[in-house]
Amino acid sequence: MAATLLRSASWTAQQPPRACTMPAPKSSSHVRFAAVGDIHVDKDSAGRLREFFAQAADAADALLLCGDLTDYGTAEEARVLVGELSALTLPVVAVLGNHDHESGTPEVVAQALKDAGVRVLDGEACEIEGVGIAGVKGFAGGFGRASLGAWGEPAIKLFVQEAQSEAMKLESALAKLRTPHRLALLHYAPIAGTVQGEPAEIFAFLGSSRLEEPLLRYPVDAVFHGHAHRGTPQGRTINGVPVYNCAKPLLERSRPGEPPFLLHEVPRVPPADTATPLAAQGAAL
Repeated sequence: MAATLLRSASWTAQQPPRACTMPAPKSSSHVRFAAVGDIHVDKDSAGRLREFFAQAADAADALLLCGDLTDYGTAEEARVLVGELSALTLPVVAVLGNHDHESGTPEVVAQALKDAGVRVLDGEACEIEGVGIAGVKGFAGGFGRASLGAWGEPAIKLFVQEAQSEAMKLESALAKLRTPHRLALLHYAPIAGTVQGEPAEIFAFLGSSRLEEPLLRYPVDAVFHGHAHRGTPQGRTINGVPVYNCAKPLLERSRPGEPPFLLHEVPRVPPADTATPLAAQGAAL
């Protein structure tokens, strides 16, 4: 049931971006995205998030999920998550987070979401109503001069290699986009600004400046991430691109009384001005 309901408004991971049956747009001038991360669904979450997701669907044309969608990354939690998403008829795009890897089977979480019509990005790109989205989990390693270098023991080099690999996947995804407007979807933070508020001792485990580097080479309108529950809601890259920390616990605390998702608008582009779709270019997504 969940797969049928969601697929009517989205696509499976094996398909390139395509025109899909969309709900009526919320605005004639803008495409509206609701972004949230760190919802941490567990086996007892059934029924707790449907109203929240319904609020996001009422406000937005598409939902962006910034990782840590489950608590331990189990198949049971993934089934609960899909059930909570089952009533949605708008496109959903997601990246996984570190919690979704906890049980060692992130592919189980990803496949459950894909089977339900959610587009799960891991170094890939997709397109919704003319807006390109590049997504990757990201990794840790620190920021600026405090970034960990690939020197010393093999374990340190492997750690840094993982951060570099995630940055390369983000760059590859961004390079595929030809749309006038582009968004980047992450779990780990690409800048130190949005982790401010967390203990300084753990900054290095909340994100990496290596993720910022592709964002400086490829233009994007905005960046969304989660992970830093006690961070700062908004910051900017070196070149001024807005970066939003969409961790649900942070949004609940910083905006009491409001639904804990970020609503972001992107100007609609007239069809004649839209770049050639990725699918028509034969991009392997």
